[in-house]
Amino acid sequence: MKKRVFSGIQPTGDIHIGNYLGAIKYWVSMQENYDNVFCVVDLHAITVPQDPKVLHAKIREVAGLLMAAGIDPQRSILFVQSHVKAHSELAWLLNCFIPMGWMQRMTQFKEKSVKQKEQVSVGLFDYPALMAADILLYDTQVVPVGEDQKQHVELARDAAGRFNSIYGDTFVLPEPLIPNVGARIMGLDEPTKKMSKSEPGTNHAINLLDTPDTIRAKFARATTDSLREIRFDEKRPGIFNLLTIYQTFSGIGKQELEAKFEGKGYGDFKKALAEVVIEGLRPLQERYKELTADPTRIDSILAEGANRARPLAERTLARVQQKIGLG
Repeated sequence: MKKRVFSGIQPTGDIHIGNYLGAIKYWVSMQENYDNVFCVVDLHAITVPQDPKVLHAKIREVAGLLMAAGIDPQRSILFVQSHVKAHSELAWLLNCFIPMGWMQRMTQFKEKSVKQKEQVSVGLFDYPALMAADILLYDTQVVPVGEDQKQHVELARDAAGRFNSIYGDTFVLPEPLIPNVGARIMGLDEPTKKMSKSEPGTNHAINLLDTPDTIRAKFARATTDSLREIRFDEKRPGIFNLLTIYQTFSGIGKQELEAKFEGKGYGDFKKALAEVVIEGLRPLQERYKELTADPTRIDSILAEGANRARPLAERTLARVQQKIGLG
């Protein structure tokens, strides 16, 4: 039996190469060895204000990009979170078993609430309970996440353990899995910060649907330093980040890559990097164009995915309800 994996991605902002190299490519590779459930987590997206028309379009854009990157709806389940009502129902039930103190320790809420202050929503505070429901509904054993989401997986595990201790064996205890290679791509404009979909600025990230000219312009303006030597040096975050991007797209080893640009300047390196990324994204962009040529195709695939996910989720929800004494 293959281990069950759950992965979610929000339909907000533009999917960029940090998402692609750090998560999506890894998800694609996991299809061979794991039983995968991939979810466009639109309920998480509305914890902050969204334009309804933009959100509706982004849900389909993200699903299309996942498939264009290699997520196969025949081998994996791909669906939209709000299309399976058990996510919301289990989140409420878990709310009644997760202590307030656990939620107050969540570092992401602390960081985001500082910006929003009194405008912060209860939903943003409760985000980890919904994420726990996402994971636990599918008897998930492995959750591939970045370091910044590891705490949320640990909360899901703690919530499952607490429920199991009260009502007996009910939930599978999930484990976080943090990829090693290319897992942390930094912003082009500020290479000490992780590349983010929510970061303002036009030169922060290379988006998966950027045109070749846009990609060249963004790399040309990318932050480096006053030195000239092109080396993998973590103390020089700008050039280190750009070399990491080159290495991950090209598959070239560190020593070979450094030798390739020995004696060359940043300008030459950035031009070469742009072409490597353009060529690396070309097949994905072409597949995305094919997928979106028929407006009904993605909706049909997502509906089929929800039909496959729903029985799994409802079975877990019914088990929980029966243990609690509901219904």
